[in-house]
Amino acid sequence: MSPFDFQPRTRIVFGPGKIDALGELASEMGARRALVVSDPGVVSAGHTAKGIAALARAGIETHLFGGLHENPTTDDVAAGLKVAQRHEPEILVAIGGGSSMDCAKGINFVYTGGGEVKDYWGTGKALQPMLPMIAVPTTAGTGSETQSFALISDSKTHVKMACGDKKASFRAAILDPQLTVTQPPRVTALTGIDAVSHALESWVTTRRNPASLAFAREAWRLLAGNFLSVLNDPANLDARGAMQLGASFAGMAIENSMLGAAHALANPLTTAYGIPHGQAIAVMLPHVVRFNGEEFRAWYLDLLSGGNGDTLLPGPGGDVTGLVDFISDLAAKAGLETSLAALDVEKLRLPELAQEAAKQWTSRFNPRKVEEAELLALYQAAF
Repeated sequence: MSPFDFQPRTRIVFGPGKIDALGELASEMGARRALVVSDPGVVSAGHTAKGIAALARAGIETHLFGGLHENPTTDDVAAGLKVAQRHEPEILVAIGGGSSMDCAKGINFVYTGGGEVKDYWGTGKALQPMLPMIAVPTTAGTGSETQSFALISDSKTHVKMACGDKKASFRAAILDPQLTVTQPPRVTALTGIDAVSHALESWVTTRRNPASLAFAREAWRLLAGNFLSVLNDPANLDARGAMQLGASFAGMAIENSMLGAAHALANPLTTAYGIPHGQAIAVMLPHVVRFNGEEFRAWYLDLLSGGNGDTLLPGPGGDVTGLVDFISDLAAKAGLETSLAALDVEKLRLPELAQEAAKQWTSRFNPRKVEEAELLALYQAAF
């Protein structure tokens, strides 16, 4: 049995309308002044205002940083840092998708510890106590609300930096499925396939352990069983709630076991071509599952059986080939491209992309060893 150290740090408050509890949660943490980190889309949807109103009802002074971009950069963190330094918050509240949550963590790193974001690239680099944080995710995808890592892109090199420290965990996460109903269909598709990949990749990493497996299994059950329902009926609140829980559970699985080759392959595509992360994952994940399944078929079959003989795979047969087909079908039904050629990736650049993929941190946790040659072959298979 694999040893592990499971230390849950995030309280999860789940249910429709639970954003109204935000002020109460912040007050329990002793905060009287908050910095809310959100993005323009979430602000325009009215969700940020709901959160600010809840904080105000609890008598908490609130200041908003709402100017961050998708895939937050060091420039976004610097802009948010200026707002934090001006108002000296006692708590940070992230309302939005993974970008808002990652940016809030980035701001917290630099505000409490000084320096620059790159100083926290890696793990355990925060030497000072950090401000408490609350996450209010409005998407069901990254699972950042239950992870201690922030993904911040260098604004000059565009390299994604994974900055992780247990002190950067959210103290609480409010999962309110009503907040996800307003997502545009494409956002639902991109975040949903990302969440699915988190469940599948964390299930087979070299660091898998009883804690990560428990969260990955339940995440897969919730995500695989409800993704199509959300796509076909966006107002289905039960399915929305299941996707939110699944994404958060997958985040807990990642926290305990990390990710694999699909994410290592996806990041260079985003850096070089600006391909959205979820779209890159949609193309690469089926090929990585097929590749890993050649040696770890039993692990995937265990996941698909649910450990009790009943298949957790809707649609085709419960085998690795069926799983690969299911993932590809999900991506297609979500309106996502399923090949690199369709994304205008240049075939001549595949060796360069493979070289960058080999440098990605998550590649080392893939169950089958992957170096440049294997990663290049996976890109070629996806072309």
